[in-house]
Amino acid sequence: MQESEWVVALEISDEDGEVFVRCPDLPEVLTAGKCTATALANAEDAVVVAIAGRMKDEADVPSPRAAGHGDTVVVLPAAFAAKLAVWRLWRRSGLTKVALAEQLGLAEAEVRRILDPAKRTKLDRLDAVARVLGRRLTIESIAA
Repeated sequence: MQESEWVVALEISDEDGEVFVRCPDLPEVLTAGKCTATALANAEDAVVVAIAGRMKDEADVPSPRAAGHGDTVVVLPAAFAAKLAVWRLWRRSGLTKVALAEQLGLAEAEVRRILDPAKRTKLDRLDAVARVLGRRLTIESIAA
């Protein structure tokens, strides 16, 4: 996965004294605040909630468009980004959760928990799943 997978571009507008934030890649994301800082904090939460909802529904989670120089962006939290990376690998694999569980030597309930965005999963466990799916997780730091 590339860094841009976890950096989501936003559109900001000032309307009637409130700052609105929209996400072109996730049309369900629309949030606002009295100031830009509040609106952006709300947007980070809204982006995570929108993606988690799509994951729960097993719906498509599009790769975000590349952020341009000067774009306002939100960076997904690292633990959530790792889980999303593994979830995307699983979706692309075409495997059922039962088949993935068999390959991992785990119960299906454990695989469901691993792929559930609301459940915490240790990084080494996510990496093990990625490896079974033919990839590896890596960590990269970017400017805050």
